[in-house]
Amino acid sequence: MYDLYVGNKNYSSWSLRPWVLMRVLDVPFREIVVAFGGAANPDAFRAFSPTGKVPCLIDGATTVWDSLAITEYVGERHAGIWPAEAAARAWARCAAAEMHSGFQALRGTCHMACGLRINLHAIDAALRADLDRLQRLWADGFAKFGGPFLAGNRFGAADAFFAPVAFRIQTYDPPLDADARRYASRLLALPPMQDWYRAALAETWRDEAHEADIRQVGMWREDLRAR
Repeated sequence: MYDLYVGNKNYSSWSLRPWVLMRVLDVPFREIVVAFGGAANPDAFRAFSPTGKVPCLIDGATTVWDSLAITEYVGERHAGIWPAEAAARAWARCAAAEMHSGFQALRGTCHMACGLRINLHAIDAALRADLDRLQRLWADGFAKFGGPFLAGNRFGAADAFFAPVAFRIQTYDPPLDADARRYASRLLALPPMQDWYRAALAETWRDEAHEADIRQVGMWREDLRAR
């Protein structure tokens, strides 16, 4: 069985990607949560990850330390990670890769903060451009492959890469069209996403670096996290 190392569920958008993908598609794994800023040893993540970052998947003697690489590694061993049809598979890979390397303004402004509800101070041109691209990308997937997920009628890797965006939409309520909001709600309603959310709310760990970043971008309306 795989071991999947993840960070705090309130913050770790990168960890969520393989976690929710494997949960939705019933790929068995052991979850190991290591808190940001919570270990006495600041290099604790390096005990399992060569980059000192999460997520990290261990499969026997094999270590896979990047969310996209984990997705490809698991996809080589389990059906359903990527679409079976070639055009849909190519589109899904492009969408996942674009999320992996792009949307810098969205990620840099709307930090993952599952248990918070925040009014953004401003939506600048870069964030607006990312939100516009997000809507176009999602609409393109639905138009090409019929939905209700990005590359067809089954949840897959492309959806997993945008699952953290659904939590960001819940937290920051950015201006998006109705179709994008419906898709985000569809992701949030998945039972594994609900499990992640409940675990995030139950966490009492706080990492000051993450908290400081989040405080800079908007006014906190609600903090639903356990204390």
